[in-house]
Amino acid sequence: MSVNTRNAYGKISITDEAIGTVAGMSARQCYGIVDMVSRRLTDSVASFFNKKAVSKGVKITTSNDRIYIDLFIVVKYGVSINAVAESIKESVKYNVENLTGMFVDEVNVSVVGVKL
Repeated sequence: MSVNTRNAYGKISITDEAIGTVAGMSARQCYGIVDMVSRRLTDSVASFFNKKAVSKGVKITTSNDRIYIDLFIVVKYGVSINAVAESIKESVKYNVENLTGMFVDEVNVSVVGVKL
């Protein structure tokens, strides 16, 4: 699916994959995150063959002009999980809203594991 909007110059369509790439890059730049993991086997197989798996661990759902983002992460041992999750939420929401011009309703962060 994709998010569509219209302005004075014409129609703009942004795919879920593009939104997922921005969300994945924004999340990876936050302190305390070690990795992002896929929650489905098909995503793991696809990322094995795709060297640019920037959107690994990101699930995008769009409804009209609203965006819902689910992130699956592994955090660094010793950091505050709550602080890392809040930082990721704010960063991803800000960057995706600036890119798309749409509203991000939810950013859900699921911590799948902790690494040393």
